[in-house]
Amino acid sequence: MDPELPVVRLCVAGMQAEAEGRADEARALFQEAWDGARDDYEACIAAHYLARQQDSPEETLRWNQECLDRADLVGDERVRDFYPSLYVNMGNAYRELGQLASAHRYFVLAAERAADAPEGQYGDWNRFAIAEGLRDTAAAAAAEGHGQAAVRGGVDEGVERPVRELFARWCERGDLKALGLTLPAYLGYLGTDEDRLRLRSALHMVHAARWLSADEQSLLEKALGAAAVR
Repeated sequence: MDPELPVVRLCVAGMQAEAEGRADEARALFQEAWDGARDDYEACIAAHYLARQQDSPEETLRWNQECLDRADLVGDERVRDFYPSLYVNMGNAYRELGQLASAHRYFVLAAERAADAPEGQYGDWNRFAIAEGLRDTAAAAAAEGHGQAAVRGGVDEGVERPVRELFARWCERGDLKALGLTLPAYLGYLGTDEDRLRLRSALHMVHAARWLSADEQSLLEKALGAAAVR
């Protein structure tokens, strides 16, 4: 994204106002960016930020849909890395409206495009948001009769139970090392074999270090067995 584009400058100023609690000023700057957009690419950028400043979930959805529609019209490499977050925003908007099956469809789309997000903290944030959305909406999607291929949940139950118990113990005693090694793989789990391998590798590192008690080592062994790539 070219920081010298007028629309980008306005949105950066709007984000600064937003961060400082000046919501009305932020909204006015984002609106100015929208009004001054010269093409679908610039309109896509402005719509993304306008969606953040709406007063109702319906309007938030409308602006997120506008943003997605404009990205589709651009259709080139400039918007390739936008799609994971665009789909997350659509999923969150539908979730806010209580339309969980529709939300799930967008979180699945986001998962399919997760690799397009930039690497680093922003990419991690996208994965965490996608994984959370999938977990929160999978049951509703399944209940509405979506096929198995169209429904993605979270970590397998055989992994989830021992891992959540371990997380609770580690949080209680402040074992930041164990949490730091395993939480990123857990929070970013999107249900692929690659995700399963990443989680299994993280759990294995903690298990191999053998600084945990015997019962926690046993819980890790249960999780490792259940997390085997199938």
